[in-house]
Amino acid sequence: MGNKKISWGIAPIGWRNDDIPEIGAENTLSHLLSDIVVAGFEGTEVGGFFPKPKVLNKELHLRKLKIAGQWFSSFIIRDGLKEASKAFHKHCEYLKAVNAAVAVVSEQTYSIQSTEKNVFKEKPYFTDKEWDQLCQGLNELGKIATEYDLKLVFHHHMGTGVQTLAEIDRLMENTDPNHVHLLYDTGHIYVSDADYMTLLNKHINRIHHVHFKDVRQLLKEQCDKEGKSFLQSFLAGMFTVPGDGCIDFTEVYKKLLETNYSGWIVIEAEQDPSVAHPLEYALKARNYINEELIPLENGSLITG
Repeated sequence: MGNKKISWGIAPIGWRNDDIPEIGAENTLSHLLSDIVVAGFEGTEVGGFFPKPKVLNKELHLRKLKIAGQWFSSFIIRDGLKEASKAFHKHCEYLKAVNAAVAVVSEQTYSIQSTEKNVFKEKPYFTDKEWDQLCQGLNELGKIATEYDLKLVFHHHMGTGVQTLAEIDRLMENTDPNHVHLLYDTGHIYVSDADYMTLLNKHINRIHHVHFKDVRQLLKEQCDKEGKSFLQSFLAGMFTVPGDGCIDFTEVYKKLLETNYSGWIVIEAEQDPSVAHPLEYALKARNYINEELIPLENGSLITG
């Protein structure tokens, strides 16, 4: 247990959001990276506004920060494997150049996450044929990732065809565990299924990247009742950092410790930076980690 290697990061989404580029546009890369240092995190994920590897690497080196990974929108079902592979090669080239660990993949065919559709009631579904196409395609993308010394981690996500536990089960059952790994996101599975431990317990051996995202229960219920879209929901404040919502991260962290999880845990909370001050919330998350989660490591050494 003492040899476990967990790295703590925080995503740029608290400062700037790729889905709505105008919010937080005043937050420069230097500002973002320096805030991350002030808040005591070891690294971040690549945002859509990040510069070329040479420029980014210098900024990271100056602050002793690392890159965990970056989101990739795959359209295996819509565009076919050939097109997806071409785009994924470019993605992996960038990630290798910035010494990342994982490529975060989300299948965006039919996704409603950037639309005005009700994210609680209008999620898309794949046909059996489309499932086969997706799973076979992910196996191939996973092989490409290994060529670049990366792990493909699949991101289950609200408003997509792989959102619920049943859908994640199907994806895991029909993909190669050597090439397709799982990104476990507490917030997305909780909003989807009102449960976050079943997924963790069931697929712990496939999980190679973790997003700690908290949920404000009353706001979630309100957004559901009002039929809000994904973007409207996070702008309303449905998501927040650990320790500020209803998810018990001590339970989650204990499980990760017990199973010797090795890799990144990235704090990610889609919020409007003009409402939720990015550094304030980064510090809030860090304090929660230091006070509630890190002490569990000693307990796990005794009981484990």
